[in-house]
Parts: sequence; C-alpha cells; structure tokens
Amino acid sequence: MPLSRRRFFTLAGLTGASVLGASALAACGGASVSPNTLRVAIAGEPDQLDPQKSSSYFTFEVLENVFDTIVEPDDQLRMRPALAESWEVSPDGRRWIFLLRPGITFHNGDPLTAADVEFSFRRIIDEELSNAWKLAAIESVTALDERRVEFTVTDPTPNLLTNIGGFKGLAIVNRRNVESGEIATKPVGTGPFSFTSRSPGAWIDLAANPDHWAGPPAIEGIRYSFISQGTTAASALRSGEIDWTDAVPAQQLSVLSRDDALVVGTVVSNDYWYITMNFEAKPFDDPRVRQAVSYAVDRDSIAQVVGYGTANPNQLAIPSTSPWYAPYDRYSVGPDHDAALDKARDLLRQAGIRSTDMRLMVTTEYPETVTAAQVVASNLEKIGIAVKIEQLDFGAWLDRQAAGDFDALMLGWLGNIDPDDFYYAQHHSAGTSNAQKYSNRRVDELLDRGRTELDVEKRKRIYAEAAGQIADDVSYLYLYNPSATQAYSRAVRDYTVRSDKAVRFRSVRLERNT
Repeated sequence: MPLSRRRFFTLAGLTGASVLGASALAACGGASVSPNTLRVAIAGEPDQLDPQKSSSYFTFEVLENVFDTIVEPDDQLRMRPALAESWEVSPDGRRWIFLLRPGITFHNGDPLTAADVEFSFRRIIDEELSNAWKLAAIESVTALDERRVEFTVTDPTPNLLTNIGGFKGLAIVNRRNVESGEIATKPVGTGPFSFTSRSPGAWIDLAANPDHWAGPPAIEGIRYSFISQGTTAASALRSGEIDWTDAVPAQQLSVLSRDDALVVGTVVSNDYWYITMNFEAKPFDDPRVRQAVSYAVDRDSIAQVVGYGTANPNQLAIPSTSPWYAPYDRYSVGPDHDAALDKARDLLRQAGIRSTDMRLMVTTEYPETVTAAQVVASNLEKIGIAVKIEQLDFGAWLDRQAAGDFDALMLGWLGNIDPDDFYYAQHHSAGTSNAQKYSNRRVDELLDRGRTELDVEKRKRIYAEAAGQIADDVSYLYLYNPSATQAYSRAVRDYTVRSDKAVRFRSVRLERNT
C-alpha cells in the first residue's frame, strides 16, 4: 500500500492517528489483561475496522489477525491456501475454481460459504472500494455451491492469487456484519482472533478463536495499545509493560539490540520510498531536468539519515531480496558524489537551465520525508535548484497530489509482492496512482504484457525492461527500500518479522518467567 493500497498505502500507517504516548502507555496497565495475553504497541490508532474500506496500516496491523483471505502469502511471500484449501485453473487460464475448507465459521457463528466469497468480492468491485483496481481483470465471481467459487478473468492472469489474497484489504467479510454497519466498529471475521472490545484512543482487545482453520492460537488474546512516540514505546518494552512493538525509533536500535531481554528483528521490506516530479510542471517536463535531479540526489546519505544504517539505497522499486529484483545503476557514477553532480549540471546546461526552483511536497505524517527532503534540498542546491520544502498534513498532501498542484513530492508504497504491485498503478498511462502524469507507450505495452504472461522468466524480463525505462524517464526517482524492524520480549516465541510487514500473531507462544 503508498500509502493507500489503492493510491498510496501508507508506509508507517495512514490517516492522522496522533495518539498521546503517555495516555496510551497508561492504558497498557489501565485495564488488566491475563498473563497469556500478548501486549502490543502500535504507532497509531486504526481509523476504522472495515478491511475493505480502510487504507490505514494501523488498521491492518489489527485486522491481519481478525480476518482471512481465500489465499495468503507465506513468510517468503509465496501464495498458499487459506480459506480455500485448493484451486484449479482451466487450460486457457481464464477460469479459477476455489474449494473452501469445510466447517469454517465466522466469529458470530455464521457458516462460511462460497456465497460469502462472492459477496465479499462483489462488494469491493461494485462499490469501487479501495482495492477494486486490483480486481480489474475479473469478469465474474460466482458461488457454484456451498464450497466452490469460480472466478472468471478476461485474460490469463498470473498474479490473480496475489490480487485476491495478497493482504487483508481483500478479506472475506460477513454479510450480516456489513449490512448492519457494525463492521467499521465491531468487525466479524474468520481469523485466528476475534474482536472483543475497544477503548477509543487507548486500546483494542482481541480474543483467541478456538475454531480457527489453522488451529487455535496458543495465546488467549492480544491487546493493542496506541503509542505514537517511539521513545515511549521503547521504554515500555524495556520495562516489561508491553511485549511487542514496531514503533521503534531507528536511533534506538543499538540500545534495544544490547538488551538481553529483547529481540530486535529486521528484514529488508518490499516497501520503497520515492520522489516524483510533475510532468506537467516546467521545467520538470524535460527528461534532462528530471535525470539531473536523479543524478544529484545522494541516495546513500538519505538512507543513512532516515534509517541509521537499516535502509537500503535502490534506484528501482524492487529490493535485491525479491525474486523479481533487476539490477540497475544508471545514476551511479562512482564513489565520489561530485562526479554525479557534474553529470547533473551538464544535463541542466543541455536543457538550458542555469537555475530553477522546486516545490517539494512532504507530509508531517511521515517525518522521514521531512528529514529526507532536507538532504535533497542540500543536494540540489549544488546544481542550481533551490528547493522549497512544503510540509503538509497528510490530508492536505493528498488533496494537492490529486489536484496536480506540486512540482515534486515524496512518499512511499507499502506491502508490494508481485511486480505488477510495484509498477502498474504508478506508471501505466491509465494507472490509478499516476499522479505525475507519466506516459510511455513502450512501458504501457510492457506492463500490459506482464499482467498476462504466464512464463515466469519471460515476466522477469518484461518487468526488468519496464523498470529500467521508468527509471530512465524518472517517472519515479527511487530512493531506498526501508527495513521492517520490530522489537519484542524474549518471552514471545514463534514470531516472524515479514518483508511485507504483515503482523501475524496466530502462531505466537508466550513463555513468561514466573
């Protein structure tokens, strides 16, 4: 998601949930929980609890454990059975029939049937909810009987499994819960934990689902507290008031890592951060100007200041840990950044630019963008581009982005799996998140082909060429892939930090010293 899986799925969480760390921390101990309840601190409060309507990462940190999808990514991001135990694909690749596991019930006792799957996907498509764009290839979803549901697609769709189960925005929802309107505040899913209660501004409680298809969780439940200040969350973890948090300030990683009572888990994520320039704003409509900016920006310095050594500079979107990674280093001209600055100045001279201004739009919702923008401004000053950093709240940022009222902006995308997730919506001329108004006929052709090519090696070559052209044109100026970093007590066992940042607690055990 940049932050909205449809548009920009937020990277560290969306929608302005600015919760006071002190009050949230007090709430951790305010209403007691059992010793076998996992105490979790996240950096903000969910906006609401309807998985098909939310675009908040904070929401999905909770709902990952409340809802299921018909298939799901495993720890290596390979798609595996979930609510569906198996599936068949027709020889022409256009009909997919999924067989649901028998005996699954929603948390309210309603049985799960194929009609619920049909209802869930028709709701997303018909109401054009936040992930409808991922389902564009689907012609129909039909319940064939109680356990079988058929998806018909317009063309062979190699990423269909990712599109229908890559994250909990594609969750299977309960019709009664939706039609009552309670799904936004009292969600009913089939997941390993059920929603029990909520104290606005303080916490959400979940209870273990003993009838989950993957087996009952080993813990009794989860308490999510909302602590926006990373230093407060880190202190609460070290003092034993919470068991797990991802509100980890990068500058405190070394301190937490030296604490023998804690585990700090870090993995390169599939997120990426970027700058994009408005193709309809002069002089950034000139590719030489955009390329000059790309040469001048010091990615290594940005990655260091925002990630304290945990971020990975990258000139493309897909990290080196992904099977879809393609090497690309056009904007690397040696270890001396001065050489890159000389190349940038030369490109500006070719474009007839001696000096110019740039309005760079960032959001206070993501402080890393403000920090990175300061490095960018320093870099571009050296080639004659004066950067005015515009710090906006996220709502104003989204409004300006949608109106095309920017020279350049900075943000990121979260939770990508298939290469289509990284490139199509952002860079196809008809893409739903192509705010920069990029259009390249060859890129369109490649991205369209990538959506229907079934041969994996051919798909890799298609996306490598498309990604290289996107970077050559500087549709996005890619900066770095951050790391997913989470810290937790050694009492927390069998937990995995995932590169898609999905926070799953269904296999967790607690071994507290008593």
